[in-house]
Amino acid sequence: MTTHNIFIGLMSGTSVDAVDAVAVEITNHEYKIISTHSEQIPADLRAQILGLCDPQKESIQLLAETDHHLGKLYAKATHQLLEKAKLKAADIRAIGCHGQTIRHSPPSAGQIPFSLQIGDANILATDTNIAVVADFRRKDIALGGQGAPLAPGFHQFAFAKAEINRAIVNIGGISNISLLEASGSCLGFDTGPGNVLMDLWSQIHLDTHYDHNGSWAAQGTLIPSLLEQMKADSFFALPAPKSTGRELFNINWLNNQLADFSEAAPQDIQATLLSLTAETISESILALPQSIDEVFICGGGAFNGCLMDSLTAKLTQVATTDALGISPSWVECCAFAWLAKQRMASMPGNLTSVTGATRHAVLGAVYLPD
Repeated sequence: MTTHNIFIGLMSGTSVDAVDAVAVEITNHEYKIISTHSEQIPADLRAQILGLCDPQKESIQLLAETDHHLGKLYAKATHQLLEKAKLKAADIRAIGCHGQTIRHSPPSAGQIPFSLQIGDANILATDTNIAVVADFRRKDIALGGQGAPLAPGFHQFAFAKAEINRAIVNIGGISNISLLEASGSCLGFDTGPGNVLMDLWSQIHLDTHYDHNGSWAAQGTLIPSLLEQMKADSFFALPAPKSTGRELFNINWLNNQLADFSEAAPQDIQATLLSLTAETISESILALPQSIDEVFICGGGAFNGCLMDSLTAKLTQVATTDALGISPSWVECCAFAWLAKQRMASMPGNLTSVTGATRHAVLGAVYLPD
């Protein structure tokens, strides 16, 4: 097996449920997934991460400790992946590690722009004896960009097709769209909440991390006035490029929205939150400058049957990225493996049409094991 084109992608997203890892062979023209692994995030570490996302709980000590623990967990996930794939460290060109976002403040937020991901890349590199590429977002922000989303570059590489306008929708904690135009150009932006608000509401009322298959939401009834109130948030009216995260769509945002709906049944709130995700995605797609021929869904939202049914009712030609050769679970991991490949080849990783940066740039810092 060639040792020069195999990259590992590591991703732990807004939902903070697991570290996903993929080993993928990538050339300049094609890719092949070799193996995958998912490592659950322990409950105590998950609580630390969520604490860092809350400005009232954050501390330098907590930041440093969580950074360390995540570096160790990323290394554990990598070792498990290598064992499953029957690969050695020497077979891997580099690891692309997104890190765990604990704060994202894009230029459109009206504050000093920055994006902070943690998970000590030095620990990951030395524990695995593999070069690590991390800190992908800050170069783009330094160039005036949003620093997000970064997956559209990989979407264009892997999924674009001549003469077809495709939309790739990643529904993680936050949802984002990549428009892959038949002309070869690409647009992309965050649309707003994906699973994050539904997951929060499920944790409060079901004591589960998420609403399995959207079955609880399916038992509820949409509250139109609440939906319209939530959609009035100023984020949804912002033009692209734009990005967001838990900094906006969090439990405080949700509680403020629900202040006048204290008598509503919890399942009706959940049904409305699902509609918020479905409508903000579908309306964003319908408002794109090009008519869309096909829509493909990836991320955890692809496994929410109720959400998929809602999107299918609003859009045409909806499927998951399984139809394009990658399970929805692994698309983002593949994107960061691809970004690592771009970095090691000194090739740009951002798309200025997506992030708004002033120029294309090589993204990520390289951490060597020795």
